[in-house]
Amino acid sequence: MNKLTILEEFPIGGIVAIAIAAVVLIIVIALVAWWISTGNLLRREVVKIDESASGIDVALTKRYDLLTKSVAVVKGVAKHEQETLTNVIAMRRPASDASMKEKAEFETSMTKAFDSINIVAEKYPEIKANQNFTQLQNQVAEVEEQLQASRRVYNSNVSVYNQDIVVFPKSLVANHLRMTRRDFFEAEEAKRKDVEISF
Repeated sequence: MNKLTILEEFPIGGIVAIAIAAVVLIIVIALVAWWISTGNLLRREVVKIDESASGIDVALTKRYDLLTKSVAVVKGVAKHEQETLTNVIAMRRPASDASMKEKAEFETSMTKAFDSINIVAEKYPEIKANQNFTQLQNQVAEVEEQLQASRRVYNSNVSVYNQDIVVFPKSLVANHLRMTRRDFFEAEEAKRKDVEISF
């Protein structure tokens, strides 16, 4: 077979059509691969957000437990402060599926409760001298640090995700998957000040 017979079997128009079809097919495959990859990236970001939110939940739970233990220690000594302590005990933890705003409000109310306990402790030196109370206060400081770290990780993950779902062309995939922006875990204005834990 010589070269002329091959060209006669496949006319130039047919070769061009096959080349165009191959290029279009490669483009379609690349777009589908990008679409799937972007969708998976956004889903992984949602998983990271959920994981970091659980870190906040764990820290809030620890903090709440320490609050109730602190109330128990203070209650034994400061019988005259029943109203303050009853209000603290009446606080309820938000469910794990509560919004970040509700969790932030709960954190703020816990901070106010700890402030109330510290005020009571200031009135009664025997509370400040109590070894259990001192240990609880140290644990509260540790949990505060854990909560701050969890908040930073969560807010960082939310920031990346929120940027990705609004920036073109990832926004096309995000809209198709009905992904919406997530709320940051923000402290109320009063909470933005450093927490004072007195001993």
